[in-house]
Order: sequence, then structure tokens, then C-alpha cells
Amino acid sequence: MALERTLILVKPDAVQRRLIGRIVSRIEDKGLSIVGMKMLQVTPELSKQHYAEHVAKSFYPDLEAFITSGPVVAMVVEGPEAITVMRTLMGKTNARESAPGTIRGDLGASRQMNLIHGSDGPDAAKREIATYFKDCEIVSAPTGLAPFLWAKEEE
Repeated sequence: MALERTLILVKPDAVQRRLIGRIVSRIEDKGLSIVGMKMLQVTPELSKQHYAEHVAKSFYPDLEAFITSGPVVAMVVEGPEAITVMRTLMGKTNARESAPGTIRGDLGASRQMNLIHGSDGPDAAKREIATYFKDCEIVSAPTGLAPFLWAKEEE
């Protein structure tokens, strides 16, 4: 198994609620590495690029209004099966249905204002990371902790 990368966005509701540190801690506590991070304001143009598959859908105007309502923290997260691990850690899209122990289950109570976005597959991760980050903004820095986090054959 190879290391994977995924895009994670700490959404405007989580930024406003000052949950950035708690979310980052959960990612790091899980053993994943943050190899890129920045705070930015999502513009309507960036929203349309990120959510291109949803632009024609009836719910898109509300989605754009929400994601552009305040700053987000964008991260590239790396680790074995990072996409699946992060999606499990995030919990179900509807925070009211998310299990305790997940980010949304512990910190959220809304379907739309659900704190965090994560890529849903390898193709989406590649596209989304390129949407938010230049190659030079992603820095892998091996920590020497890998042998204590997963077996060699899991890398």
C-alpha cells in the first residue's frame, strides 16, 4: 500500500467556532502528516472550480454562499490510505448522523455546516489538491515516527 494524499478543508463554520486546532490535533493524533496548510478566502470562482460537478444543481447557490462566507484552512494530508482514514475520521456528511468519536459527530450538529471537507477518492484528491496548492507549497518531511505508526508493508 502506498502513501496517499487528500485535500482537507476546515470550513468557515469551524474557523469561526475556533476549531482549527482541535481538528488539526485529531489529524495528527491519528498519525497522518500535514504536508501543506494555508488559510484563504474561497472566492465564487474558486468555489465553482472546486465544486464543478455541483454547479448546475439546485443546492449549489447555498453551497457557494456557505463556502465563501469566511476563511477556510486548506490542508494536504498524507498517510497510508489517507483518503479513507480521513473520511472515517470526519464522519457522515450530516453531523447529526455522525458517530461519536468522529470530528462531525463530536463537534457538529448540521448537514450543511459540517465543519470539514475531504476528498472522496484519488481522482478528486489529485484535482482538489491542484486547485488549492502549487507543488512548491507541499513539503513532505519524514519524521522518523512511521515505524511507530504503521508496519513497513503498510507504506
